[in-house]
Amino acid sequence: MLTLPNLLTLSRIVAVPLLAALLWWPDWPLGYGFGFAIYCLMGITDYFDGYLARAQGTVSKLGVFLDPIADKIMVAAVILVLSAQGVLRGPFVGDMHVIAGLVILMREIAVSGLREFLGSLQVSIPVSKLAKWKTTFQLVSLGALILGHALPGWTAAIPGGLVVNVPHTVGLTTLWGAAVLTVVTGWDYLRVGLKHMD
Repeated sequence: MLTLPNLLTLSRIVAVPLLAALLWWPDWPLGYGFGFAIYCLMGITDYFDGYLARAQGTVSKLGVFLDPIADKIMVAAVILVLSAQGVLRGPFVGDMHVIAGLVILMREIAVSGLREFLGSLQVSIPVSKLAKWKTTFQLVSLGALILGHALPGWTAAIPGGLVVNVPHTVGLTTLWGAAVLTVVTGWDYLRVGLKHMD
């Protein structure tokens, strides 16, 4: 059922390869600028597809199926490309910021599997407020990491005599925040799931 909300969701999925391509060259600020614009546009469509579906009374099974997939594809693609191109690197811990991205990806896969298992038992897991905060931290962090390479001159000095890119540092910090919330919410979902397992 190709309603407007579903078309918006599909547009996010179609835009993922273009976004990944623009992020492939971290030394190309203009490409990252276009990538940031597309990333923001994808976030806007994510809001409006759900809003329009509810407002128009056109919530469909296709939309319910596609919406979380579109979100996970986008997040996974951005994390993988940024990791591959060395963008998840920063002061103090170097490449270990990749661990935060890995935690997020592992949780997404685990929760998707858990939802599939519980779906066969006719059990649904409602999205908690903490999970919504996790999503907010995640989206802000990835957007800031992209923006940091679009604006390489936006720097500031921090204690220790280091000069860092402001959006990039915000992105790495919120990425770890998202990773912590990912573990907490993932454990909450797992506890619910365990109650339905033999």
